[in-house]
Amino acid sequence: MAARIIAVAGKGGVGKTSLAAAIVRELTRRHPGARILAVDADPAVGLSSALGVEAGNTLDDIRRSLSVGATKTNPDELLAEARFRLLDSMAETRGFAFLAIGRPEAAGCYCAVNGYLREAVSLLATAFDYVVIDGEAGIEQINRRVMERVTHLLLVTDQSRKGYSVIETIKRVADELVMYEQCGVVVNRAVRAELVADPCLAGAPLLTVIGADARQTRNDVEGGSVFDLPEAARVPRGAAEALTAFGL
Repeated sequence: MAARIIAVAGKGGVGKTSLAAAIVRELTRRHPGARILAVDADPAVGLSSALGVEAGNTLDDIRRSLSVGATKTNPDELLAEARFRLLDSMAETRGFAFLAIGRPEAAGCYCAVNGYLREAVSLLATAFDYVVIDGEAGIEQINRRVMERVTHLLLVTDQSRKGYSVIETIKRVADELVMYEQCGVVVNRAVRAELVADPCLAGAPLLTVIGADARQTRNDVEGGSVFDLPEAARVPRGAAEALTAFGL
């Protein structure tokens, strides 16, 4: 089957990293034996903690190692070599592989890393059944077409007007620049779920509403991973509902 690439995007602070980790966890439960890749595309590097894994070699580590003293000049050959090194460096754990984008070489400039991520993810996708990308806050990576080949775009917001505004902007940009098959919204950390009455937010269907969860907060404070949460916890349950709505 062709890879199903799930990109998780939204405003910072709405819990999208926890949700992305919970999606990885649920995919490993639903599809034992499937090849699953978790990509931490946020330079803040939070997905590794949420999944309880070590980042290891990052995408930018490999990019720099290839660019220093490189003997190959053909871009296709460089990407093929990068794909080999990425696959070789990934540690398989709990039924999934993990890759972090890493940090840029120059402060404030992610252009080279983002462009490289776009090509590398496209190549890596052929080796996996499911790819879950935890994107950086906001719309920058989508705006730079890092996520142009996703199949499922998951927009995450809280109940704030700013959160809604960000996913509206992301959806508008994605409609212009990103190729996707399905798009849906998750309202996370809802204070009053009954206030989310609109079945369509930001021009996309509402997949599920996840209430604030003291167990998730305590788990984060204690440095636990999403695998430490019970299945009945709200975020894992919400991730399962979102995947079901997507038909995954």
